[in-house]
Amino acid sequence: MYETPLTGLVLTGGGARAAYQVGVLGAIAQLRREAGADLRRNPFAVICGTSAGAINSAALACRSDDFCAAVATLQTVWRDFRAEQVFRADSLGVIRSGAQWLTMLSVGWAINRFRKARPRSLLDNSPLGDLLAEAVPLDRLPRLLASRHLQALAITASGYGSGEHVTFYQSAVPITPWTRSQRVALPTDLTHRHLLASSAIPFVFPAAELPRGDQTEWFGDGSMRQMAPISPAIHLGAQRVLVIGAGRMHEPSGRLAPNTGYPSIAQIAGHALSGIFLDAMTVDIERMARINRTLALLPEAQRLDTALRPVQALVIAPSQRLDDIAAMHIDSLPRPVRALLGGVGVSSKLAQQGPRGAALASYLLFEAPYTRALMALGEADTLARRDEVLAFFGWRGVA
Repeated sequence: MYETPLTGLVLTGGGARAAYQVGVLGAIAQLRREAGADLRRNPFAVICGTSAGAINSAALACRSDDFCAAVATLQTVWRDFRAEQVFRADSLGVIRSGAQWLTMLSVGWAINRFRKARPRSLLDNSPLGDLLAEAVPLDRLPRLLASRHLQALAITASGYGSGEHVTFYQSAVPITPWTRSQRVALPTDLTHRHLLASSAIPFVFPAAELPRGDQTEWFGDGSMRQMAPISPAIHLGAQRVLVIGAGRMHEPSGRLAPNTGYPSIAQIAGHALSGIFLDAMTVDIERMARINRTLALLPEAQRLDTALRPVQALVIAPSQRLDDIAAMHIDSLPRPVRALLGGVGVSSKLAQQGPRGAALASYLLFEAPYTRALMALGEADTLARRDEVLAFFGWRGVA
């Protein structure tokens, strides 16, 4: 069974940055044990994830009968990560995907050989399918929902055909789908294909085709067009929400680097990805805070007349700039991948403005030195807010 009141967990996107989430979850598991909470109960009744956060979410949901074991499994994967577990990092794999893709961009679609085999993305993420089969046992999900270890799991993706942001969800009891402007929800039996779609970073990883009604649609990363990241958790019954971010919300403000010329493709791409992955969550949290403040000003009778209700939220996000941490670990990437990214401006060589393209690299650095650093930061940030975490969950008894 899950704890009450119903707590929702929202895990954002961010590629390799999602290692930070695992550090936070590890600290929460530690605080829970220290507080003497009932370890038989899952602390999160509703779990919602986007992009790499969708994969972490599904891994937790599929082991929701043992939260500590679920977190330990995630820690094992992320602590020893290698890029080759997520995408082809060998020379042949990089040539087949990335080199062709970059050549296509520079020469154009007119080349006849690309008409026969047009590359779909910068990187080939076929190895990720094998990792999902091992780390995310979705076949367990129906039993866990039926036994009420979990109320719902939601995975979001963005439809390239419809332009809609779609929340695919599986729940213990029927929950009426919701529709908002450019946002829809669809009950379904979740598969690894949904995870591949949700984590398909635009241009970097290929889109995935998913059934939708009586036809199919190609989907990409769920962070695109995600205007209300917290909304699915509330629709699925969460009464309070823990949000684990992947940057910007608590990071120190950016530095104005010296102008050394026109920005590289890597710098522009990193900035664009940060806008896709990070900005919507900040806006949604600010919106929720305004609604809570407004409701608090209303007399009780008026509050009962409105469909809105206050939602308690705890947000844990990096206290350090993840771009800076990535800059120290660019050389951890396999040589063929470094060569490919070097072609668009990612470099570990120090210039006046520091390592170039670090923002883009921060999403692709699925390598242990980087993921361990983010896990350590997530753990430290959470333990530094011990009292807030304990109060949020209502856990007591910590020595």
